[in-house]
Amino acid sequence: MFKHFGGSLLFTIAGLVLGGWYGWELTGTVNGMLGIVWICAVLAVLEVSLSFDNAAVNASILKDMDPVWQHRFLTWGIAIAVFGMRIVFPLVIVMVAASLGPLEAMKLALNEPVKYQAIVSDAHIGLMGFGGAFLGMVGLKYFFDSDKEVNWIDAIERPLAKVADIEAIAIGVVLAGTWAVSTMLAPADAHTFLIAAIAGLLTYLAVEIVNHLLEPPTPTTGDVAKAGFGAFLYLEVLDASFSFDGVIGAFALTNNLIIIAIGLGIGAMFVRSMTIFLVNKGTMSEYRYLEHGAFYAIIALAVIMYLNTFVHISEVITGLIGAVLIGLAFWSSVRWNKANAAENPEDSLR
Repeated sequence: MFKHFGGSLLFTIAGLVLGGWYGWELTGTVNGMLGIVWICAVLAVLEVSLSFDNAAVNASILKDMDPVWQHRFLTWGIAIAVFGMRIVFPLVIVMVAASLGPLEAMKLALNEPVKYQAIVSDAHIGLMGFGGAFLGMVGLKYFFDSDKEVNWIDAIERPLAKVADIEAIAIGVVLAGTWAVSTMLAPADAHTFLIAAIAGLLTYLAVEIVNHLLEPPTPTTGDVAKAGFGAFLYLEVLDASFSFDGVIGAFALTNNLIIIAIGLGIGAMFVRSMTIFLVNKGTMSEYRYLEHGAFYAIIALAVIMYLNTFVHISEVITGLIGAVLIGLAFWSSVRWNKANAAENPEDSLR
């Protein structure tokens, strides 16, 4: 277990020590220091609870990737996840929304955290639109698949597979949901939401095009590298979409960029460790419905993101829904393995 989570534990200790030092520098009191350490820890737990389904989906894609690109995602990708999404991304929001340069945005985040929080919060509708549309496409494409052989909830999945050959059906579902939500928003917000959702949809299609172009029918060594890059790009955009609710939710606890980066960074490390654990243990293959649960959780998160544009849904509920869906899928998989142990002797050894 330490092999998979040891690095994250060390990173957690370092992060909490850094948070303690920063808290002391910021407040000059023991209570203030402990308060900031506590917020960092809570943010880490929030990130892990919101992203367990992210780890499961990452593992389902990584298990089929070239080992070299697996390693690159789990090393380079963590830098993008921790520094890109938890530090650079909120700054980019402020840069675009307030028409500021990088240095001005950083100064605003450090010196005027209340104003910084207000700007990021104002971008909430756009972020939910983009992330909801992208994740909605990811989840729906998994179930709108005529070649999918294993069903978990047969009454839902079999009909979806039967209509999967209809062109662009997943796109139609996402566009219909986008329009329905836009009718519940004020005109200005509806405009922002529609543009963001269409951008999320087009981003998904762009990544799919890249994957298609880089994945030839008869792969050579060079082609494998290209295909690996396509999957890497897909996973990074997927990671970013999963991160939106965590970044926004963090402002419920603090508007300090450094504290947010430390807390969510610790959580991101644990998500990577969970991904490595699931891949190395072959968990996604061993438990046949676990992947289904992860993609149901993705669809649930996409729906929640859309709903969050006009009604607040607690991050606790969001995390619990994903955890419950994956837990039920795991339980169903265990039951299936036991019931079919006689027909599949190798399952009884697991």
